[in-house]
Amino acid sequence: MFIISVETHFWASHQLLLPDGSKEPLHHHNWLVTAEVASEKLNDMAVVMDFHELKQMVDNIAAELDNKALNETGCFQQNNPSAENVAKYIYDKLRMGLPEGVKLRNVKVVEQPGCSAQYETDLDAN
Repeated sequence: MFIISVETHFWASHQLLLPDGSKEPLHHHNWLVTAEVASEKLNDMAVVMDFHELKQMVDNIAAELDNKALNETGCFQQNNPSAENVAKYIYDKLRMGLPEGVKLRNVKVVEQPGCSAQYETDLDAN
């Protein structure tokens, strides 16, 4: 299995809904996103896929969230904007645009150094 990954950043605030119904204080992070894709075979260029193409795809998704209050954007109006849900959101959007034969292994988001969440599914289900 061949694996490549790219990273990008975006700045966004969020305010998690706590179990008692209250909200934590609104705060921001400079989120780091890492996306990892894999393929059993290399393409005609002898790569999994072009790094620049993958990076642009991840950058475009991150740009939708950049400089936003996550609680006020699309899916996070109904889903708590936790790092876990941010990782799943990016995963779901990225998975749809990958070239044939390239599987998304995981998306990892880091809120701050030492605090990260990762979303992945079984590659066969991808």
